[in-house]
Amino acid sequence: MTLLPTPEDGTPENGLPDDTAADLTAAFEALRARQPDAVALHHPVRNGRYAELTYRQLTERCDAYTGALSHAGLRPGMRTCLMVPPGPDLAALVLALARLGVVPVLIDPGIARSALRRCLAEAAPDAFIGVPKAHAGRVLLGWARRSVRLPVTVGRRWFWRGPTLRALCAAAPDIPPPRADRSPDDLAAIAFTSGSTGVPKAVEYRARHLGAQLRLAREAFPLEPGTVGISTFPPFALAGPALGLTLVVPRMDPIRPASADPAVLVAEIGRFGASGLFGAPALLDSLSRYCADRALVLEPLRFVTSAGASLDPRTAERLRRCLPEDALLHSAYGATECLPLSVIESRELLGETRLPTERGHGVCVGRPLAANTVRVITVSDGPIPLWSDDLLAEPGAVGEITVAGPAVSERYFGRPQETALAKIREGDRIVHRMGDLGRLDEQGRLWLCGRTSQRVRTPDGDLCTEQVEPIANTVPGVRRSALVGVGAPGAQTPVLCVEAERGIRRSQRPGVAAEVLDRFAGYPHTAAIRQVLFHPGFPVDIRHNAKIGRERLARWAAGRLR
Repeated sequence: MTLLPTPEDGTPENGLPDDTAADLTAAFEALRARQPDAVALHHPVRNGRYAELTYRQLTERCDAYTGALSHAGLRPGMRTCLMVPPGPDLAALVLALARLGVVPVLIDPGIARSALRRCLAEAAPDAFIGVPKAHAGRVLLGWARRSVRLPVTVGRRWFWRGPTLRALCAAAPDIPPPRADRSPDDLAAIAFTSGSTGVPKAVEYRARHLGAQLRLAREAFPLEPGTVGISTFPPFALAGPALGLTLVVPRMDPIRPASADPAVLVAEIGRFGASGLFGAPALLDSLSRYCADRALVLEPLRFVTSAGASLDPRTAERLRRCLPEDALLHSAYGATECLPLSVIESRELLGETRLPTERGHGVCVGRPLAANTVRVITVSDGPIPLWSDDLLAEPGAVGEITVAGPAVSERYFGRPQETALAKIREGDRIVHRMGDLGRLDEQGRLWLCGRTSQRVRTPDGDLCTEQVEPIANTVPGVRRSALVGVGAPGAQTPVLCVEAERGIRRSQRPGVAAEVLDRFAGYPHTAAIRQVLFHPGFPVDIRHNAKIGRERLARWAAGRLR
């Protein structure tokens, strides 16, 4: 981890003065003044062509949108649903809303329609800014029907009411709108979780949380000003302009990033000389397979960051062969409620930590960042109002991972029961329960063992998914696996579901299953697993294509066993 030097005037080389880094707009303004003619975005237009937007041009667009939205009636504290794909409009709108003190509500448009409707009903946004497709869904499916008073269309309006963003810009007076005087404790954004283990929850970000996320990202990753990066991961796409990056918006479906065409990504890496790539493990798996099959080396890349789920060592090993030898490949661990928490580089992932992972000791997700206090507590399924050191698990034992730090959110919007289950009060700070099982080793590294809610509770004790599946994943023919429990908690039968590699015929499955069971027999905690079922394609979250819907798989497995 390299910290950038500080010039004599006290401003870090990345252009983010420490006294303004707590504010997103101040961070952007500092960079705009420092590098006005640097390219902020390369974005696709049509026929395979790209356009570019400098920091000066992005500021001008932001100025226009700030005036237009202020003239339309947006005021500090108003909640505004924002459904605009990555690109210049999204970047300018996020900054404009921040200037006005408006609270953007960010929801993954790829989640189930029923969940999306519930999320918007809970968030109750006052305004809705979106592209035509988003507004069509709003009107036809009744999203936030009772709360939205100002619908603004980014693009052409079809059959609904409300102004277009272009018309608002044309009608706005040519005077600077007032800027909100935001304090660090003011609500700055609401972002929904992926909902991979239930209905998505609305995470409240205060202004200080967003500033802390920027600082932690600068510490964890080599994000120097002017770095050209391709971002298929929404948080990085939103934060890029405030970090001084030159972001390439790739030609892909932003709702389904894992389905991005690897050939297009390879071409864009070369075309723009991208030195950075941000993506989910499933996207990196697809990219690494494509490059490995063609013996391609992605020469411009100097760092790759994986987030959204733990990085499979097999994917990391394959991808390393497609990168320059000095390139860095990071896997970040965290959650919408606290991002990032810890980071591990691929050399450590593939070095001394790989063998323990493949022997069922969990997946190493690296050392917590210095600002984060990570502790492991004894597993409990109920709320814990107040912190006590009596909660701590024995050193080295598996328990629930908790974190306290400057980027940790303090509650869910409109969800007091979920807040009570996930948050612990410790003096003047909040401790977040990750809902993940894990342990800390003697070197201070964090090992992930699986979701607390997805542990399999057998008569002989609990089984953790990440202490079972990596053993099975070492068997040739297994693309990925998922441990589920069939039956009542405490009396569950453990079942391993397997998604086979492409090319594995049905007649080969019994041999693959036999080898999986043979590997399991070699470890005390997996020796009792006797059921292996092959599934055609695991249910996964649409955002990362990596978080397996084990609850659905458990119901499927129960039906198969009957």
